[in-house]
Amino acid sequence: MYYSLCSITIMTPRDILLHLRLPFSFFLMPVYWFAISQTPNLDKSKAVWIFVILHILIYPASNAYNSYFDKDEGSIGGLEKPPAVDKKLFWVSWAMDILAVIIGFWVVDWVFASMLFLYGLVSKAYSNDSIRLKKYPILSWLVVGFFQGSFTYFTVIMAFTKDLDVLKLQIVPAIISTLMLWAVYPMSQIYQHEEDTKRGDTTMSILLGIRGTFIFTAMVFSIAFTGFYFYFNHATFINLLIFNFPTLIFFGWWFLKVLKDKNQANFKNTMWLNLLASLCLNGFYIWLCVD
Repeated sequence: MYYSLCSITIMTPRDILLHLRLPFSFFLMPVYWFAISQTPNLDKSKAVWIFVILHILIYPASNAYNSYFDKDEGSIGGLEKPPAVDKKLFWVSWAMDILAVIIGFWVVDWVFASMLFLYGLVSKAYSNDSIRLKKYPILSWLVVGFFQGSFTYFTVIMAFTKDLDVLKLQIVPAIISTLMLWAVYPMSQIYQHEEDTKRGDTTMSILLGIRGTFIFTAMVFSIAFTGFYFYFNHATFINLLIFNFPTLIFFGWWFLKVLKDKNQANFKNTMWLNLLASLCLNGFYIWLCVD
C-alpha cells in the first residue's frame, strides 16, 4: 500500500484515492436529496454540478484532511485498513477545496462559493492539531450536526433562490437535517473508542458510552421523526416510515447484540447501519423528488 524509505512514508495515488473515501459521500447524500426535493425552480444542470461539488470534491477533501491529521492505524469511516499518510494528502485536500470553490463561483455565484469555503474551513478545524474540535465532544457534535445538516441544506437551497419568504419555509426541514446528523454522529464513532482514546480525543460516543450511544441516537432520531411528522402530510410520513423500516429493525437487532457483547459495536456493523440508513433515506428523498 505504501513504500517506506529511511522511515519516510511515500503515498501512492491509490493510497490518496483510498483516503478520499469517495463511497463515504453516500452517507452524507441524504441532506442533498432532501434539499433538492424541497427546492423551488429547480435547475437540473445546476443540481448536477452541486452534487459533484459536494460529493466528489468537498466531502472527500474533508475526509483526506481528517485522515492526514488523525493518522489512524485502525478502521475509519468507509475505510477498514487505512494506508499510512504523508504531506501529499494535506495538499490534495486543499486543492480539492479550492477547486470546489472556483467551480461553485462559476456555476452558481459568490454566495454559494463562500458557503463552500466556510464549510471547508470548519471541516479542517475539526481535525487540525491547532484547533481540533474533535477533542471537544459536545462542541464537535453541535458543529458537525449544524454544518453537515442545516448549513449544507441551505447551501443547496440558496443556490437556487435567495427569496426570504421561500427560505423561511426551509427552516424546519433544515433543522430536521441537523437532528438527523446529531443522531447519527455518535454512532459513527462507536467503534473507535480505543483509537480516539489513544490520541487523547474524548468523542461524543466515548462520553456517552457504548450503550448510551445507542440510547442517545434513538432519542434524537425520535425527535427528528417527530419533526418529519409535523412537516409532512400524513401519507408522506407513512411512506417515510416504510422506507426507513429496515434501518429501525437493524438498529434494534444490533443494539440487542451489543447488550450481550460490546465487541459487536465494531466497524463492520457500524458501516452496515450507515449503508442501510443512507439507502433508506436517499431512497425516500429521491422518491420525494420524483413524486
